[in-house]
Amino acid sequence: MRVLTATPVMVVGLFAADSSVSWGQHGHGHEGGHQAAQACAVEFDKVVGEGRGFGMAFAADQNGYPGERIVLELKDRLKLTADQEARARALMHAMFAESKPKSVHLLETEAKLRRLFADGTADDAAVRVAVAEVERARGQVRLVHLLTHLKTRDLLTEDQRRIYHEARWSGR
Repeated sequence: MRVLTATPVMVVGLFAADSSVSWGQHGHGHEGGHQAAQACAVEFDKVVGEGRGFGMAFAADQNGYPGERIVLELKDRLKLTADQEARARALMHAMFAESKPKSVHLLETEAKLRRLFADGTADDAAVRVAVAEVERARGQVRLVHLLTHLKTRDLLTEDQRRIYHEARWSGR
């Protein structure tokens, strides 16, 4: 059984949609890119609003630092001990408790940036401040997710990490 989450897929989709939008903005047609970008933005708001990372820990997961939520989804395949499962659940609950308010703040800063343009009040200074706020907030959310991946990796044996990686990245 291969376990996939929307996170890496959505990140790839975001980049693809962004490329399509850029292509379309430069006179090359491809209006469908706008709908794809909008759908991705809606998914981002939903996933991040739930306290999940939307690919923010992709670098960790891809390189052998498992996510606690997927570890729990794969608990039977990984043959987690009761202690490992309890510790992974504790990490997940702690991550959500820390991530959720930071994620809400990130979404608020993104909305503030969009409002500048929607209200016609965007200027150089306001956009610079709003983008800095968004990126500071994104960094805080990302850090929570990455640090949780570090802690989750330490819960697993080398064999469990190998099985996890194969399940996530090799389709086995």
